[in-house]
Amino acid sequence: MYIFHRILHVIVEILFFLFLVFERRGQMRIYRIKNTPLEISRISYGCMRMGKLEQKTAEAVVKTALESEINFFDHADIYAGGRSESLFGEVLLNNKGLREKILIQTKCGIRFAGNPDPSSPGRYDFSYEHIMESVDGSLKRLHTDHVDVLLLHRPDALVEPEEVAKAFDELESAGKVRWFGVSNHTENQIRLLRKSVRQPLIINQVELSLTHSHLINEGILFNRTGGAATPASGTLDYCRLEDILVQAWTPMGGGKILDRNSNPQALDLITRLASVKGTTPEAIMIAWLLHHPAGIQPIIGTTTPERVRACCEGDGIELTREEWYALFIAGRGGPLP
Repeated sequence: MYIFHRILHVIVEILFFLFLVFERRGQMRIYRIKNTPLEISRISYGCMRMGKLEQKTAEAVVKTALESEINFFDHADIYAGGRSESLFGEVLLNNKGLREKILIQTKCGIRFAGNPDPSSPGRYDFSYEHIMESVDGSLKRLHTDHVDVLLLHRPDALVEPEEVAKAFDELESAGKVRWFGVSNHTENQIRLLRKSVRQPLIINQVELSLTHSHLINEGILFNRTGGAATPASGTLDYCRLEDILVQAWTPMGGGKILDRNSNPQALDLITRLASVKGTTPEAIMIAWLLHHPAGIQPIIGTTTPERVRACCEGDGIELTREEWYALFIAGRGGPLP
């Protein structure tokens, strides 16, 4: 009788463990951005490629993201020349009440060649006039009266922090933007802006993936000699110290890692871990980013509903320290120093 009860107890424990695993996988966890009331899904959906879709397909992708419990959608004024925002705006118009359930982020500051005249070069523009004009254009295309977060897209070499501060103050007081941040900025570039900007800069969006791990790798290679050495900007550590959320664009490395000719060692390891953990290769790559203590939010940009779901499985995958480092080594293409 004792043995029977003992076996039954073990079975119950196993079933309870499996229940917790599947329950976790079915519910996206959140990040609470410090010093704000924002509660955001640990994975965001990036709308850059949406501009290439038909309206019906765009609706389906957004619906899949919502079903996967993503509540944060990333835009930029330049994506598909503004068409990505316009398509998303139509999704909002066609789904009453959706705007109140999600958070929208957009970016400004990149200007293409030929704008406003044929002789104009491609450039970055953080002038007061451009920031204000860009936000008004985004709001019109998105069919909303505000965006939750505005990011400065790429560092402007001619930035005047006082102009940025003036724009941010007016956008905030008018209710057009609730929170602010940056993209692709170093620690000192953020410090320079904070000299004049009154609002907290709550996000820094940077390129970061298993195969583009420079911001992590620089700390490993600091003070090394030889060709492998890199200067250390300290950006990732600075964001952690200052409670700035790190967002990772192109978290799948542009999909190149899934091409066997790109990095077969990394692909083999990813595939093996996916099989062991009963998940997808995409989920393993997303889980690698989520495991980092900086609290990184991957911004997935696939336009295929199946891959959206595959990526979102990463929120429920736990990696050991050994598995994380094995992936890191494979992704960087060589052993640690």
